[in-house]
Amino acid sequence: MMFVGTVLRNCYKIVRLLGSGGFGDTYLAENLDLPGHPLCVVKHLKPRDPNPDVLQIARRLFESEALVLYKLGHENNQIPRLFAHFEENGEFYLVQEYIEGSDLSSEVTVGKRWSEQEVTQLLREILEVLTVVHKQNIIHRDIKPQNLMRRREDRKIILIDFGAVKQISTLVNIQGQTSASVAIGTPGYAPNEQAAGYPKLSSDVHAVGMLAIFALTGIKPHELPRDPTNGEVVWRNWANVSERFADILTKMVRYHFSERYQSAAEALSALPAPPKPKPQPKSQSTPIPAPLPTSQPTLQSTPMPRRQVIQMLGLIGTGVGLAIVGQQLLQGVFRRRDDVVETPTPSPSIRSDISSTSSPTPKQLATPRSVSLQTFNFETVSVDAQGNINNRSNRQAKYFAQDLGNGVTLEMVQIPGGTFLMGSPPGEKQRESNEGPQHQVTVPGFFMGKYEVTQAQYQAIMGNNPSNFKGEKRPVEKVSWNDAVELCQRLSQKTGRTYRLPSEAEWEYAARAGTTTPFYFGETITTDLANYNGTKTYASEPKGQYRRQTTNVGSFPPNAFGLYDMHGNVYEWCQDDWHDTYQSARTDGSAWLTQGSTNVLKLVRGGSWGLSLGLCRSAFRYRVYPGLRYYVIGFRVVCVVA
Repeated sequence: MMFVGTVLRNCYKIVRLLGSGGFGDTYLAENLDLPGHPLCVVKHLKPRDPNPDVLQIARRLFESEALVLYKLGHENNQIPRLFAHFEENGEFYLVQEYIEGSDLSSEVTVGKRWSEQEVTQLLREILEVLTVVHKQNIIHRDIKPQNLMRRREDRKIILIDFGAVKQISTLVNIQGQTSASVAIGTPGYAPNEQAAGYPKLSSDVHAVGMLAIFALTGIKPHELPRDPTNGEVVWRNWANVSERFADILTKMVRYHFSERYQSAAEALSALPAPPKPKPQPKSQSTPIPAPLPTSQPTLQSTPMPRRQVIQMLGLIGTGVGLAIVGQQLLQGVFRRRDDVVETPTPSPSIRSDISSTSSPTPKQLATPRSVSLQTFNFETVSVDAQGNINNRSNRQAKYFAQDLGNGVTLEMVQIPGGTFLMGSPPGEKQRESNEGPQHQVTVPGFFMGKYEVTQAQYQAIMGNNPSNFKGEKRPVEKVSWNDAVELCQRLSQKTGRTYRLPSEAEWEYAARAGTTTPFYFGETITTDLANYNGTKTYASEPKGQYRRQTTNVGSFPPNAFGLYDMHGNVYEWCQDDWHDTYQSARTDGSAWLTQGSTNVLKLVRGGSWGLSLGLCRSAFRYRVYPGLRYYVIGFRVVCVVA
């Protein structure tokens, strides 16, 4: 047990113990890195078995599940966010969101009977959140009132207790069982297949249905009788509901999983539509108010207010593990994608079937003031759907070298301006809706970093190196959007030139370098061409390496513009605010910013070392809290032309 005042990682100061369980302790803490020292929750997991092999299993599960928790929380503000996770001396720590509120055990109680209308609304709220989870093929495995909080400030339902915590501690003490085969759950809510260690998405549907029946009957799920002939729960004698609603609940809690709704989305679609609000009578004496903005910011930039921070997941009592159906946990951390491009500069060296356009004009090739351009030679390659190299080409690009002092330079490559089609076509594999609609964008010429900003370059400008994977030539990571912007500001002051983050349009235009395929190498890539998680495939290429860390910049072939590591290695911050689609997006290549507000998410592009190939496409895009520092996120810079 940690003492009050203990500081972890020079950042998280323990305030008090919140609770203890069989798998560790949960603490309230202050984040000393942020203004005002906002509160957070630190979970301390202590595996019980000291066996090194067991510890290795725990480490792998902790890492992969923590990344999934991170993804889920940043996809939906009704799922708590994971701010950090780390290991020290064989023990594991999660830093999570804490939000004031109370769980549903204070509302759904023994003897209290809710109306059908009230339960229908409750089901709708729970299933909407659970749908987000199920869309990622993740099984919660412990839906119950204690794991559903009602947030005080907006009364929304928050789904908590995704604790990899309990799953890890259980797994490391069970030989020969997989993450999906460990029986985790609560009696009465967990169905028979889950109790046997084989949970399904429909197992969560069963638990939600049993919670609804508890609210209707006032009887705890494990106290309701079961039909001895078929195992079905007997509940209708204690509830006054319509036949239609009774049939929905009965299907949700069927004994055999194949007879239930197969996912939260399917169950949600079976519920009656919510009643439409009654139209308000118009009054000639009352002016009609102006319409509200169509998009509202979802998270706040720094400083982060106390009331926004942090929600406990569940180390206390009966935590829940995650189960992944059909794909790896790790590649869930970030998933979003972006689209195809037609650029003005032909790239026959990459793909012979890309049509060329006219060469850029001299104005498009403008250079920064007082810059002497040099030329470098490089080779590009393209591959077929099997990952076989089918073309090699020698190319040239112009650049200038920015002296940062102490022998450290920053190479800035000239990117010719042009027009391209931004946003993915509907047929692109693993496409998501935020990649559309496709739209034509005209991008003026600019200079972009030949490589992701390295640790040596970051040290030269900022005087520190926050990276997890140390190496002067490796990309800097664990830098927030705010950190990246500050480096650009300092670099501009140091050099007298204007440096900034790329706009999202500039990034995609530069990444594609004239290609319209998912990757600038072609229909796929291999781990010989980029640093990503090669344990899964995208097209017909073979599986490859999973290096589990960053690599030196420039270790793999560049694209036709002479830019390296635009696929994989680390995510790269862009200047823009996050928008869910490209509807009404800018077409001039500039950053798309939300006027008059700092309460916005930012975005990253390009994938990372920890993600599968499909998540490293040129089209890939994902929203991220601007204050987040994570070891899969770095950046590269742009220099504004004169």
